[in-house]
This record gives sequence, structure tokens and C-alpha cells, in this order.
Amino acid sequence: MAGDPLSSSAVSRGRFVVVGGGIAGVTCAEHLATEFPSDDILLVTASPVIKAVMNYRQVSRTLEEFDVEEQASSVLEKRYPNIKKIITEAGKEYAYEKLCLCAGAKPKLITEGNPFVLGIRDTDSVAEFQKHLAEAKRITIVGNGGIALELVYEIEGCEVIWAIKDKAIGNTFFDAGAAEFLIPKLSTEKPELPIACKRTKYTIAESEKEERAVASLGKIGSALGPDWHEGLHLKGSKELPHKVHIESMCEIKKIYLQEDFQHLQKVSLVFPKAQQDERNAEPDQDLWPVYVELTNGKVYGCDFIVSATGVVPNVQPFLDGNNFTLGEDGGLKVDKYMHTSLPDIYAAGDICTTSWEPSPFWQQMRLWTQARQMGWYAAKCMAADALGEPIDMDFSFELFAHVTKFFSYKVVLLGKYNAQGLGLDHELMLRCTKGREYVKVVMQNGRMMGAVLIGETDLEETFENLILNQMDLSRYGEHLLDPNIDIEDYFD
Repeated sequence: MAGDPLSSSAVSRGRFVVVGGGIAGVTCAEHLATEFPSDDILLVTASPVIKAVMNYRQVSRTLEEFDVEEQASSVLEKRYPNIKKIITEAGKEYAYEKLCLCAGAKPKLITEGNPFVLGIRDTDSVAEFQKHLAEAKRITIVGNGGIALELVYEIEGCEVIWAIKDKAIGNTFFDAGAAEFLIPKLSTEKPELPIACKRTKYTIAESEKEERAVASLGKIGSALGPDWHEGLHLKGSKELPHKVHIESMCEIKKIYLQEDFQHLQKVSLVFPKAQQDERNAEPDQDLWPVYVELTNGKVYGCDFIVSATGVVPNVQPFLDGNNFTLGEDGGLKVDKYMHTSLPDIYAAGDICTTSWEPSPFWQQMRLWTQARQMGWYAAKCMAADALGEPIDMDFSFELFAHVTKFFSYKVVLLGKYNAQGLGLDHELMLRCTKGREYVKVVMQNGRMMGAVLIGETDLEETFENLILNQMDLSRYGEHLLDPNIDIEDYFD
């Protein structure tokens, strides 16, 4: 890492240094601390709060569930006394034998510097969002990924204009059929909230709050984990039920502040009514702090805009004076042992781009499950390299497997779940029970290549095995998804 020459007294030394207090960095540091209990493991973070994986559960061979808990890094130090937390400050230098960069990613905002455009990436940005939402009557959400999907379902007491560039919602995770299955949930009453959030909440002591405020200036916090919205009060200023209007196949063309909007004599539209004829859309007489003009020509006023348009790897702090090779998506390119292009420097999680030839059923996605897997595997590779031992590719890279929850449904994604890279010679098999389950499998040459499971299907382990063992299923035809056949017992 580049840095100004400093006196030796300013240098922190550790055999292993890990940069990043998110899921990848903490997992990496924990595994190294276990492997090398007599060595100091230096964990460099932007704040005294880290993200710890809790309640880990192996659902199947490749599918895993866990909670992400925000903790003071002092908790990590107590659990692993050889992990030394360091809050980054100007004028600090670190000496290492092996370094792992796990600095995550940062939000890819539709525009920078506009006070009415918010990104949601870490705990601090969520707190800022909540503060704005409490006073809002209408917001615009731009984006079609996981954060956007969770927000449009969770927000109440506020009108939501949802602008997506695709034909259907959740394009990152679903096809149009799955989207149609989920959309009715946007207009139905949500189940009652649990009495308490299942995650333990950590409160920062006053001295640490001050330390965090100083340390976090200009920094990017760790990414949110699964179910980040649980226990949060996501309610606007109006007594409204769920109220979402989707504008598909469009993007933001222009953003106007109220003064500019009035000066240009633009006309905005009221919040659309159900089944409203677009030709009869009424002009909005209310004045709003900010306005969005969409590429489909429509203009809506709102209190603020949420830019949930993905992330970009947070590589910039490490490029000054370092000739890292970058991947096509801008991440630090890593080989199958998580090495970057520079000696003894590894990378894991959202900051990196994998460059090895992947398994036919795996692809990289910047998700918390892969951040944990990569952090653990990077530590394993660093340990093997330090001890001069051989290492095999971790099994988690054999099959893409992710479990999450959208619109209160359990969602499992396996393998090439959207037929990624399979060309035209594949077929889809579907089973759908309205309001209960949606099952899609991707088949090629009689073999299962991927699956999307929405609802409590209990098919994930069976389908995982069918994808991995590549059994020829041609003879089963449509009976493969027959609800009257207990497929789990049949194949197990």
C-alpha cells in the first residue's frame, strides 16, 4: 500500500493485516486468528463498529443462512485476543507479511452531491434515510436490486414511485414469471411485525460514538447484512397503507429542485390511481422539494429520491502508487487463491473480481453470502501460503447458492437460476401456486442447471444435488415438478 515515509514508531506490524470491518474482513480476520493464535492479526477499520456473522447455519452442502450483527470491535478483540483493531487515521503505516483487502463497495448513485438523493449501503445511511422518511409524503425509488425490492415492500405511510429500467421487478434475481407472482404482495396487507427483532442490537457508548464520528468522516461503512430492515421503523408522515406505483422500462432523465422546476414551468403528475388511463393523468398541484423527469416523459414530485442502483468496488483508496490489475467491473482482480496482481496482497468480498474459470454452476454476485465465503477462503489461502501448504478450491465455489427473503417469501437461488450464459438451447419448467409458491428450474440437455424457489418449497437440497450430480432427468419430463409426487424422497 502506498504511503508517506514515516518514523518506525508510527508503524504497526503484524504478520497478517486485514482491511475492512465488513462481513468479508471480519470473517477473514477471525479465521486467521484461529489458525495463528500466537500471532497478532491487525484489522484496519473505518469505525469501531464491525459486522459479525452470527447464528450461522448450514442449510445444505452449499446453501447457508446467518444473521449479521453490528458489534463494537472490542467484542471481536475479546473473542480473539490476537486480533488488534486499528481505526484508520492520517499518518499511520502498517507493515505486513500478507495483506487482505476487504474494503467492500460503495453505492453507485444516480448523481453525486444532491442533498435530495440518498444512497443506502451501511448503517449510517439507513439512519439518514429513516430520518428523511419520517417527514415524507412521497418518495421516488430508483433501482431494481435487493435493496429496492426490500424498500418498496417495507415502506408504509408514504407514496412510493418505483422507477425500474427493466420490464419486470427484481430483474437481478427473477424472471418475469416470478415477478408476476410477487407483485400482488405490493397491494396486500403485510403480516404483523414480530414483537422484537431477532437480531441483538448493539448500543455504542458515548466515548465510542465520538470516536466513530471522527473515524467515519469521509469513510464508507460496511455493507448491510441480510434482513437489515428488520426492527426498523420505515414509515412516512401519512396514514397510508402500502402504496407503490411502478414505472417500468425507464430511468431518471433529469432531477429538478423546486425553484428550477417552477422557473421552467414544468408539469408534474399526481400519484397514479389503480387502472388509471395514462392519457387522463392529472397534473399535480402540490409543490415538492424535488422532481424527477423519467425517460418515458413523465414527471413526478417527491420529498426525496433513493438511489438503489447497485454498487461499485471500493478500490480507489488503494490505487495510488499501486499497479493493481482490475477486472471488467472495476474490482481488484483475484486468481483462484484470492491473490491480487501484487505479491502477498489478497482481496475478498465486494472489492474483488474473480478471474478464474468458474464452475458451470457458479457466478460472482456481490452478496453477503459470497462475502463470508470469500473472506473465509482468503484466510485459508493466506494461511496455506504462509505455511507452504497446498490448498484446494473451496466447495462453496462449486454451486451458486443464495437464500434470502423478498415480500415475506423465502427465496432460494441455485446455479444458473436465470439461465446466465446458457444460450438459447435451454428450457424452463415452472410450477406456481398463487400466493403460496413459485418453482422454476432451468434445464439443458435433460440436466438441471439452476432453480428459483419462492415460498416454503423444501426443494433446495434435492435440487442442489440434482444440479451438482448432473443426472439425466429427460425421462421424468413434466413429472419432475408434479406437486403430487414427493420429489425429495424420490431422488434422495
